Amino acid sequence: MAWLSLIAAGLFETAGVLSINRLNRERNAKSLLLLVGAFGASFILLAYAMEFFPMSTAYAIWTGIGASGGALAGMWIYGESKDWRRILFILMILGAAVGLKLVE
Repeated sequence: MAWLSLIAAGLFETAGVLSINRLNRERNAKSLLLLVGAFGASFILLAYAMEFFPMSTAYAIWTGIGASGGALAGMWIYGESKDWRRILFILMILGAAVGLKLVE
């Protein structure tokens, strides 16, 4: 359950980043509520996961999922560059987070 919470926290972080972009385009209450809800859920799930994982590992995995998810969402939703080097570095971020868990 802790792993699912940590993965969901990272996905909600990605949703929060997408909500920041939406709020910049559409300044309204719905956009603000989506932003607060996404980051709120992300922090609550991260806090739960940190009861089972060391802080350093949980935080690295959470930020890895969020950073990678934000980059991938930018590529798919907003047409940002899909250069192979970007994909390579996203894989490196995820690999580093997994590596931290393996040497825990």
